[in-house]
Amino acid sequence: MKKYIVIAAISGATSVGLGAFGAHGLRNVLSETALNSFATGVRYQAIHSLLLLLVVMLPLLSVSQKKKIANVLVLGIVMFSGSIYLLAPGLVSTKYLWFVTPLGGTLLLAAWLMIAVYVLNQKTTLDS
Repeated sequence: MKKYIVIAAISGATSVGLGAFGAHGLRNVLSETALNSFATGVRYQAIHSLLLLLVVMLPLLSVSQKKKIANVLVLGIVMFSGSIYLLAPGLVSTKYLWFVTPLGGTLLLAAWLMIAVYVLNQKTTLDS
């Protein structure tokens, strides 16, 4: 689990750095639409970095469940936010990455649903 905590911390820090870069370094370079897309990538990376940290610390989940969710989250963050970071400033043509962003978003959605399913299938009660 230690590696996922490190990944979450680095991803969170990267989202802060990229957010600052987007707000200050790209403000006069990108169109408003592209800048908003970039900001969306930053926001989703930050939120899901926190979720990754939370998942690995949840006592309700088994180590196996945590690893499965964590792997889906990491891949989703890289695909969703990473593709936006390449597409928004025009570093890569949309024709090469058009499918990556929605696939990454689907993985992020899947991770949230995996948490729900795993917790709902717990044998112990959570009422206290």
